[in-house]
Amino acid sequence: MEIARRKDAQPKRRIKPEPYIFITPAVVLLIIFAVLPIIIALAISFTDMDLRGITNWSNITFIGLENYIVLLSDPIFWTAMYNTFFYVVIGVPMVIFCSLGAALLLNYGSNKLFRFFRVIYYMPAITNIVAIAVIWGFLYNVSYGLFNQILAFINAGPVPWLEGPTIAKLSLIILAVWKGIGINMLIYLAALQSIPKDYYEAATIDGASRTQQFFKITFPLLGFATFFITVTTLIGWLQFFEEPFVMTQGGPLDGTMSIALFIYETGFSYSNFGYAAAASFVLFIIIIIATLIQFKLRKKQEDI
Repeated sequence: MEIARRKDAQPKRRIKPEPYIFITPAVVLLIIFAVLPIIIALAISFTDMDLRGITNWSNITFIGLENYIVLLSDPIFWTAMYNTFFYVVIGVPMVIFCSLGAALLLNYGSNKLFRFFRVIYYMPAITNIVAIAVIWGFLYNVSYGLFNQILAFINAGPVPWLEGPTIAKLSLIILAVWKGIGINMLIYLAALQSIPKDYYEAATIDGASRTQQFFKITFPLLGFATFFITVTTLIGWLQFFEEPFVMTQGGPLDGTMSIALFIYETGFSYSNFGYAAAASFVLFIIIIIATLIQFKLRKKQEDI
């Protein structure tokens, strides 16, 4: 009875409104610019919405799953799907590997030279993609591009960097990897500098080599940084758009067409907004599934 009275005598906690006031603007913006577009896109994907439907909603007809059925039999969509997974399978590991390698090299020193190279590596990440595409377009030029000039210097034939479907995809991947190293390198560099030096000193005393220290100390402690970079990089490459849009416009022969570029051209070039919305929702589902798989794998690693 005494314990019950004490519990009743305790004052009830008053809910403070200040935290909710602070998060309200962010929540409102998230709903307006993230949640609502997803709901609207899902609704549009079940219609035949086009330019006439935008001017007059009475021209919009509900067609059910027809857009999705046509999408599954569209050869260009499957080509875009194949190209996107080609980008992801090759590009994502390259970005992670190159970013980690650059971070490891820059972590060995902190003088002005190393700081200078940190800026150099980071600059592509903040440079406008159009400017980058123009410069790399000159580099890839078959006749007078720098890359082919270097190949000619070593008596190798010119490479049609952007004129064949496979080589064009690889050329865009090289450009995107070069552009994507900077921000991921900084994340790895911050993670490396947060590892206590005591671990390495103890390993050195025990006679561990640098290779053993990397695989037994450095790499395991970079697990969360690698997980974060993998998820964000994977999402970004599934939405691969700027490079093929600016450099190749999806060509040659749809050889560089990505899902994001397919959605853009279907919606804004052919004004078939319902069909484009269906494709965008398929891409949304793929991104969600890929992200959930990453979280599941991460949870299994933590349980081991």
